[in-house]
Amino acid sequence: MTQTDGTMRAVAYDSYGSTEVLSVTRLPRPKVAPGEILIRVRSAGVNPVDWKLMAGGLDALMHTVFPVVPGWDVAGVVEAVGPDVPEFSPGDEVFAYTRRDYVHGGTFAEFVTVAAGAVAPKPTSLSWDEAAGVPLAGLTARRTLTRLGVDDNTVLLIHGAAGGVGVFGAQLARVAGARVIGTASPANHERLAGYGVEPVAYGDGLAGRVRALAPDGVTAVADFVGGVLDTTLAVLADGGRHASIADPTVGTAGGDWIWVRPDGAGLSALAELADQGRLTVPVAEVFPLAEVAEAFRLSQAGHTHGKIVIRVSE
Repeated sequence: MTQTDGTMRAVAYDSYGSTEVLSVTRLPRPKVAPGEILIRVRSAGVNPVDWKLMAGGLDALMHTVFPVVPGWDVAGVVEAVGPDVPEFSPGDEVFAYTRRDYVHGGTFAEFVTVAAGAVAPKPTSLSWDEAAGVPLAGLTARRTLTRLGVDDNTVLLIHGAAGGVGVFGAQLARVAGARVIGTASPANHERLAGYGVEPVAYGDGLAGRVRALAPDGVTAVADFVGGVLDTTLAVLADGGRHASIADPTVGTAGGDWIWVRPDGAGLSALAELADQGRLTVPVAEVFPLAEVAEAFRLSQAGHTHGKIVIRVSE
């Protein structure tokens, strides 16, 4: 139960490391600055960046203020709004991608503050757990496809189509009318086919398998796994476009390296698709707040088929 002494329950770490640095603790409840929203967290999505940050993987890029509460995805209820935030009110059900310019106060806590521009009304058709799985992965997929200019004239290859970002990318590309070829293990082929994707197994000989489906090459490639640039270039048609969220070297080969920004308007667009039944959110596992370490270990193993979510409150 949430305390009334100005503190909150959270999972945090005081130094870089593996899951052993995580602990359940009490921290001051965040203050609500102008232009911010205080959200009472219902569920929070787990993403690989959470444990990569914990290990210090982005220390050269982002300033860190310890103790760190991990987590960038949230679905919850507006508790309070700062000055000049007329678009939201206490009691509103919302979701958000909460990344800041520094690493400190995340979503694996009872409360989190978020810039108002990063927040959108929660899709009414999604559960709290499903909504919490959307922001980072969904916005990343959306930004990638926008950069690639995916439309109904596109033949798109998605590397990692069954992964956390890939599932959103596959669905959004099909909504845009694109023909989608997606790499995945054979165990995931039936699921991808259900999204209207033409599945192919990754690994040796991938370029040949893609060329068998698209003899003239694909017109766009979205890389959500990394380490596949040679295959991308081997199957890309002349004048084709490619982008990666996992390989910063793609720029040397004419591609775009994608980073996603907090984007309330983008989330609203995703919410509309969800409420239209055109975007689904597979949830693989749900953990209580006290088991964030176990959730991280599952994410690190890389074998889940859907989003991992932390349920903070009922």
